[in-house]
Amino acid sequence: MRAAKSLVPAAYRDVLAVAGFRRLLAGETVSYLGDGLSVVAISWLAIQLAAPGQAALVVGAAVAAYSLPAALGALVLARRLRRVDARTLVTANALLRGGALGTAALLYTLGLLSPVGYIALLAVSSLLVAWGSAGTYTLVSRLLPSEHRLGANTLLGTSQTTAIILGPPLAGVLVAATGPAAAVAVDALSYLVLAAVLRGVRVPAAAAEPGAEPSGGFRLLARRPELLGLLALTAVFCLLYGPVEVALPLFVVDTLGRSADFLGAYWAVFGVGAVIGGLLAGTLRRVAPWPFTIAVIAGWGAALLPFGFTTSTWVTMAGLAVGGLVYGPFPAFNITLFQSAASPADLPAVLAARGSIMTAAVPVGAALGGPLVTWLGPDGTLLASGAATVTLAVLAALGPVLVLARRPAPQAP
Repeated sequence: MRAAKSLVPAAYRDVLAVAGFRRLLAGETVSYLGDGLSVVAISWLAIQLAAPGQAALVVGAAVAAYSLPAALGALVLARRLRRVDARTLVTANALLRGGALGTAALLYTLGLLSPVGYIALLAVSSLLVAWGSAGTYTLVSRLLPSEHRLGANTLLGTSQTTAIILGPPLAGVLVAATGPAAAVAVDALSYLVLAAVLRGVRVPAAAAEPGAEPSGGFRLLARRPELLGLLALTAVFCLLYGPVEVALPLFVVDTLGRSADFLGAYWAVFGVGAVIGGLLAGTLRRVAPWPFTIAVIAGWGAALLPFGFTTSTWVTMAGLAVGGLVYGPFPAFNITLFQSAASPADLPAVLAARGSIMTAAVPVGAALGGPLVTWLGPDGTLLASGAATVTLAVLAALGPVLVLARRPAPQAP
């Protein structure tokens, strides 16, 4: 037992020693695996419900309904939810997600589910997703001191990435054996497990700030230039990533002439790299998060550049593996920066605002990816995305220098 513990880096041993975080991590890991199943199950159930010739429309609407209403929920419900405690936010999202998805699975089994009803249930299920995620990372900030939050955020992020790798193949087996409704039902059950696990998590009360009143997330961001700048950097980074989701499949199928199965290998090496990179970076205790975040953005952009100059399978796949290794630490470091900059009372609203922007940024980038691929081709789009991302990192690094340069020099007495 002692030898096994010695294999776990100290950064993670300290985090896992906290019973409340262990329960939170276990519950979230189960729900992440459910979401991994949904990558396949949501689309496949939509195909089963669609009328002949309408599959693309129904699948597109279902995928959008499963994620985009989270941005609307973060905006519309801010006044009501910004004062709600973190555990209640996570529990409410889990119960709503589980209830709506479970209803969809039951109605399909009974032959009572229509495409419109399915899309409506998916939209309802996603309304509190941004608040649920905000609650999760607010719980991290309540359960752990600041020096341990990076390790905790890394474990949560790595669990999510691992679920994205394992979930789709497992969903494929489950759908083939029992049908898509069963996979959706398992996703629903995973959220109910999370809600049950949270009942045993004891959360220390947040330190009260004299005269402090919780504010709306976007209103607070407008008053905090450092948080607003961080959110803008994150949003543009996600926006520039969006076209990759459109261009990479077409690069594999059209440019390389490979089958769709080969695309899975590209995403697999990216996912494995992201898990390894995230776990390694989470052990670093003395890294300044802001410069490290800029380096990650630059590294991801550089990893895309080979796609514009070669069609070598090994070179491009190696580039994506390195890209995953570099990208892996980004979510945890990004969340840690927000946890450090926002007050305990404002953190849920700030993280919900962040979540709404990130939820919308990738789909918007993907929507722009279609015209870009038509104009530049898949390889040109990947090259352009990489070059723009490197440029973003350079501008972020030069930002403080430019601000200092604009300040008037002190006058001599």
